[in-house]
Amino acid sequence: MKANAKKAALSVLAAAVVAGFGASLPQEAAHAAAKPAAAASASDQKMAMEKLMAMYKPALEGQFPNFNGFTIGKTTRQQVIDQLGEAPEPRKTAGGFDFYHAEMGHPGYALRYDRDNVVAEMRYFGTNVERQTNIGGMTRDLLVQQWFMPQASTVFTSGGKKQKKLSYVRGNYQLDFIFNDVKGTDLDHINLIPKAL
Repeated sequence: MKANAKKAALSVLAAAVVAGFGASLPQEAAHAAAKPAAAASASDQKMAMEKLMAMYKPALEGQFPNFNGFTIGKTTRQQVIDQLGEAPEPRKTAGGFDFYHAEMGHPGYALRYDRDNVVAEMRYFGTNVERQTNIGGMTRDLLVQQWFMPQASTVFTSGGKKQKKLSYVRGNYQLDFIFNDVKGTDLDHINLIPKAL
């Protein structure tokens, strides 16, 4: 009887995550809930490639596509709050990130500000629903196929697990693709920062 109750509770939790209620989970739990369940189909891969290619030109301006024109080094925290509202998961320190959860088909973002409260870094987490059509379908192989070899590739340990970072310079800015594995098949998020290389 206890086993059946436990299975029922897990089913309700899983259904809530799939239905989009995972948006209120802490950042780490939301990422875990967003992991793809199956391999991407050809149409999913095509959509992921289109999302990747849509980032190429806006990165030259210090922007992510379709993100309110927010720009590294120009947009203030107050301008972000005016357009998006207070972050559901606000920064805990002056150098921390304001985290806006992915919900109802909209991607998740995190923004870090400099001491003048101007955007210094943006992170793109993609969508939770149909993730394979977004960053869940972006792999190291797709990046190399579309954008050629990165300017830098680094393996590092974060939270006890090895991650891989592929960095592409776009004018005065840099896109860092952070993978949860060293093979580059499980993209966690994309950072947009001023050029560091």
